[in-house]
Amino acid sequence: MTETAFKSATELAAMIRQREIGAEELLDLYFERIDAHNPALNAIIWQDREKARGTARAADSLTAGGGDLPPLHGVPMTIKESYDLAGSPTTWGDPEFRDNIAGTDCVSVQRLKAAGVNLFGKTNVPLMLADWQSYNDIYGVTNNPWDLGRTPGGSSGGSGAALAAGMTGIDAGSDIGASIRNPAHYCGVFGHKPSWGICPPRGHALPGMLAQSDISVVGPLARSADDLEAALDAMAGPDEMEAAGYKLDLRGPRVAGFEGLRVAVMLGAEPSEVDTVYGDLLQDLVDRIAAAGAVVSDTARPEIDMAALHENYILLLRAATSGRQPEAVLREHEKAVERLGADDPSYYARMARGNTMRHREWLALREQRQHFRWAWHRFFQDWDVLLCPVAASTAFPHDHEGERYQRTVRVNNREVATTDQLFWA
Repeated sequence: MTETAFKSATELAAMIRQREIGAEELLDLYFERIDAHNPALNAIIWQDREKARGTARAADSLTAGGGDLPPLHGVPMTIKESYDLAGSPTTWGDPEFRDNIAGTDCVSVQRLKAAGVNLFGKTNVPLMLADWQSYNDIYGVTNNPWDLGRTPGGSSGGSGAALAAGMTGIDAGSDIGASIRNPAHYCGVFGHKPSWGICPPRGHALPGMLAQSDISVVGPLARSADDLEAALDAMAGPDEMEAAGYKLDLRGPRVAGFEGLRVAVMLGAEPSEVDTVYGDLLQDLVDRIAAAGAVVSDTARPEIDMAALHENYILLLRAATSGRQPEAVLREHEKAVERLGADDPSYYARMARGNTMRHREWLALREQRQHFRWAWHRFFQDWDVLLCPVAASTAFPHDHEGERYQRTVRVNNREVATTDQLFWA
């Protein structure tokens, strides 16, 4: 049965439909694995087993009745702690919100349940979803299933770890700075950051907040690309307020396989060095893609100044998260901007400027971003894919000292700033 636990969600749903396994039997399998492995991993930090058993029995009754079943029928699912799931805590790892219990399901949860999942638990996050590690004062530290001394990534780190350890069938996270893709990379699973605006985030927010954050999106993590597609189909589409005016119709791929696929490759860039061991593995992938018939170029690039692109992203990223900052931090950053000057290229200086900029500065950055978007659009008229690293290296050892901008990771046998790898976000 261990092999079953690691099957993709679409495979599990097919097994349930074909009565090769029952929904309750599958749920029990994951509970057994959670009991065996979660104490060491601390990936799943909340469960409602009683309700999940009732949902599984209802799914088995539907299976026995025949007829059409939803695409993810009966598949046990966990979800990032930051989503509202009725009856569960939504704290974002912040003790201030320890007693915040969601009264209703968020939009994504509603849609995933309609697609058939059995949502039984929540997975760990860093404080305010702001790290590539997953630890906080409420739930503690989540460890990487491949090496307990290393981070599983973040901020959807519990999600990546739970999938990699075979403790859940599918998961969903959120991403503003690689928070889906980073743990997927560090844990060896699949993650997708959808385009901004196609998956309504209502209910993935701090208490009382409704407005969608700039840059941030919600999206799936899974053990296969097919699962990502199935989950995205469930999650995507306008929220009810917009649905009266339009519906979402995502275009299919230009080609269905590697033959004729146009792949641009960028395995390194000046803003963020990539570890050679990781880069060599990516190059091996590129070679195999080329051998399978893809058109590959390691020189094709959009007409974009990558350093300017990176600075634009950092400033808008920090502006987008400034509303979460305590007043004391904002006051500190205002003083730092005066002290450091507008031309200081350090991450801390850019963070301080992004957190405290005037609205007209934000508007200028948004205008610059729109020019970048059109440059990307022109680039993707000629290329189907730009293949890049997800981060500077593989998962790094736990490091909870100081602030994130003060920490380093080891890349090619030297210490570099952890925040450099935001270039790949």
